[in-house]
Amino acid sequence: MPLKILTFCGSLRDASSNLALLNAAERLAPEGLVLSRYDRIGELPHFVPDLDVTDSLPEIVADLRAQVARADGLLFAVPEYMHALPGSFKNALDWMVGCQKFPGKPVALAHVTSRHAFAPPQLEEILRTMSAEIVSEAAFSLDLTSNAITAETICDDARLASIVTQHLDRYRSWLSREHGAD
Repeated sequence: MPLKILTFCGSLRDASSNLALLNAAERLAPEGLVLSRYDRIGELPHFVPDLDVTDSLPEIVADLRAQVARADGLLFAVPEYMHALPGSFKNALDWMVGCQKFPGKPVALAHVTSRHAFAPPQLEEILRTMSAEIVSEAAFSLDLTSNAITAETICDDARLASIVTQHLDRYRSWLSREHGAD
């Protein structure tokens, strides 16, 4: 049975480099790992604690939580805007807090560039606060200096493709050990 990874792009841009990274990751995923993307971040309502009631939860939020609960792990690719996480992505995290299956959920972080100094540690702190299991050996950066990147560019570049496949394989191995399958 393949391990299911739910991916999240922190950018809403159509030509997002983070989206390109996740598209490449889907294509390059090693055997035994299936990646699928949650692509409704921009549609989520603003987080309001008064709406976070189980019997009247917005349908889109219930679906988000159900997808998170079913996933064996999560993969986040998030840009930095104005030295912070994008607001829409932070909103999605706020809605995930109420997911009963989120605490202990394995999370890997992927970055297009290593130039971002503020958002990555913010994201890690938020995830620790949410009781996520951050899988550091599966985290990676492509260390690019430009955001002008496509999935094809990543897949066709042996060095970039190797970075992605190596870290996804580490994630698969980590998840397999945790699930007792290795």
